[in-house]
Amino acid sequence: MPEGSPSRHLVAPELLPALALLPQLELDEPLLAMIRAARPGERGIPLPELTTEQSAIRCEERFVAGRAGAPDVRVLVYTPPAATYGRPAYLHFHGGGFVMGTPEINNGSNRDIALTHDCVVVSVDYRLAPETRWTGSYEDNYAALAWLHREADALGIDPARVAIGGESAGGGHAAALGLIARDRGEYPVCFQLLDCPMLDDRTCASPDPHRFAGEFIWTRGSNRFGWRSLLGEEPGGSDVPRAAVPARAADLSGLPPTFISIGALDLFLEENLEFARRLARAGVPVELHVIPGAFHGFSMAGQAAPQTQALIRYRNDALARAFARRDGDDENG
Repeated sequence: MPEGSPSRHLVAPELLPALALLPQLELDEPLLAMIRAARPGERGIPLPELTTEQSAIRCEERFVAGRAGAPDVRVLVYTPPAATYGRPAYLHFHGGGFVMGTPEINNGSNRDIALTHDCVVVSVDYRLAPETRWTGSYEDNYAALAWLHREADALGIDPARVAIGGESAGGGHAAALGLIARDRGEYPVCFQLLDCPMLDDRTCASPDPHRFAGEFIWTRGSNRFGWRSLLGEEPGGSDVPRAAVPARAADLSGLPPTFISIGALDLFLEENLEFARRLARAGVPVELHVIPGAFHGFSMAGQAAPQTQALIRYRNDALARAFARRDGDDENG
């Protein structure tokens, strides 16, 4: 913990032990190379051990045709054990600042979602920046959404109940996909689950940064590195394409109901609050949870922490409502 920390006294006591164990790093090219070399499931690095219940969920690796000649997109498909037709589906995007991560890092939580909601979960291994700039990864995600709808019968899902979501950069990818899906009008999305989403490149360049947000785990410097890698240019400028940044979208109307959760000490606090405000002003149902004393990635403290327990409960309640059949729906949704 740095000396003279402005926000340490605001961290929830239950999260302090985990924070003390987590490294305080500024992301750059050499560090990124080291992190990528230690991806879970590769180079002998094991995935977290599964519970008996999680092991009942079948996980299958599939490859989805990319759009317009792009490479195939790798996805992991999680399916509950019982043979059921007309399940809902959750299209998931992992975090990692746009530059790192794989679907495997959410192996346990995606199995939990599939089990809790009796839904098919598809987690997308989108191409990472800086090797692939923003249009590439966004089109990977859209290709996965298109495939999910085209294969609805084979997957046993109800295409009217497809939700999208993710954590951090994955939440940003989900928000961008929601806008793309709305604008193209080809494949419906019933709900967005955005957990501490990375929505606005301008946070990197704010002349008045939040004094108490962004000190831990994901910092202003790391955020600049992530956005610069995705955009291929310095973030925060007036020439950044609106289509690359969900928070820069001029119109948020017509988006699906949206859930947003954010820690009160997270760098993304203010951009998430503003996005929620704009959604509400645009007539989009929005549910917002600010977790007191929580920093970015606080759920790494484990499920014993009351903050993590609350977040899981909020997410599950929101997904259950989103997947519930409406009055008047027929048997096939």
